[in-house]
Amino acid sequence: MSYIENILLFCLNQLNGERTIYSIYHLLNGKKSSQTLQDAHLFSLQKYFRIIEHLTRETFDQIFSSLLNKKLIEPCGEQRYQLTKAGKDYLLHTPLPYYMNGWRYQPYTLLVWERLSLLIQVASNITFQETKYIPIQKNTEVHIWLKDILKDSLIPKQKLGEFLFSELVDCLEHSREDINPEILVFRLTGYQKIGLTSAQVAKMCNIDTVQYHLEFINILHCLMQTVEEDPARFKVLSSLLANLEQKDSLTLSSRKTWTLLKQGFSPDEIARIRNLKVSTIEDHFVEFAINIKDFSINKFVDEDVQLKILDISRKEATRQLKVIRNSLKSASYFQIRLVLAKYGDRQ
Repeated sequence: MSYIENILLFCLNQLNGERTIYSIYHLLNGKKSSQTLQDAHLFSLQKYFRIIEHLTRETFDQIFSSLLNKKLIEPCGEQRYQLTKAGKDYLLHTPLPYYMNGWRYQPYTLLVWERLSLLIQVASNITFQETKYIPIQKNTEVHIWLKDILKDSLIPKQKLGEFLFSELVDCLEHSREDINPEILVFRLTGYQKIGLTSAQVAKMCNIDTVQYHLEFINILHCLMQTVEEDPARFKVLSSLLANLEQKDSLTLSSRKTWTLLKQGFSPDEIARIRNLKVSTIEDHFVEFAINIKDFSINKFVDEDVQLKILDISRKEATRQLKVIRNSLKSASYFQIRLVLAKYGDRQ
C-alpha cells in the first residue's frame, strides 16, 4: 500500500477511537486550530502535522473507503474508526516515511527546497562557466540569500559544485533504504538541463501524486535532519538552514492572550478584556502548555492532582477527558486538558 494509507492507519491506531476521522484530515492539512494542535501533541502525531496541505476531502474519503474495503478498519462510533485485527497486524510490518517531521520542518520545507534547487542550478552553471540562464526560482528572498552565501563562502566558486555534489551524495547514501534519490534528483535544474515537474517524476516512477509528494517531503526532511545533526560535516548544505525564521505554532488569537498573561492578567480577566468566552482563553492556555517549553501549569493545577491525572490516563489507556473526570471529580476539564497537553505524550 501507499504511504498515505499507512499513515492513516498509524494515526487511527494512535487516536484509538477517541477522535473522528476528520481530526486526521485537519492534522494532515495543518489546520491551526486549538483542537488540531492539541491532538497532534496528545496523540504523538506531530510528525504528520501539515504534511499534505493540498489534500482534498474527497481524496481523503476515497482513501478511507479503500481501507474499509480491505477490512483493515471498522467503525466504532459516528465518524470514528478503529483498526481491525488484520489492520493491527498489517501496521506492525508497514513502511512509514522514516524522516517525516512536519511539526519540526514543514514550516521551512518549501523554502529549503527553493534554496537547494537554485543553489544547485547556479553551482552547475558556474562549473561550466555559463552566465546566461533563467533562474529556476523567482523568490527574491532566496536570491538575496544565495548572493550572501556566495559572497561569504570560503569555498572557491569553481569548486562549489564539486563540494555540493559530494555532500548530497554523502547525505543521501547514508540514509535509510526507503529513500529514493531519484525523487529529488529528477526535479533538479542545472547546466543545459531543466528539472521535471512533480507530476512528471511521479509518472516516471509509476506512483501517484500523493505518494510522490510524501516521498519528496521525506527526502527533504532527511536532508534537513542530517545536516542539522552535523552541520560541520556539510559546509555547503548547512547554508540551506541558515537564518530560518523560528516561528512557534501558536494561533494568532492565542498570541494576544499570551501577551496579556505576561502582563499578569488571569484567564477570567483576559476573557473580559478580549470579550471572549473563558473556554476560548482556556484553549489558548492549553496551546501554551504544548508549545511553550517553560510554561508552568503548577499555578493552575496542584502537582499531586497532575500526578493523579497522568496515573488515571496511563492505567485506563485513554486521553478521553470524560473518562478521567469520572475517576477524579476534583479535577476540572480545563485542568485535565492542561496536564495532558503538558505531559500526555511522554507517557
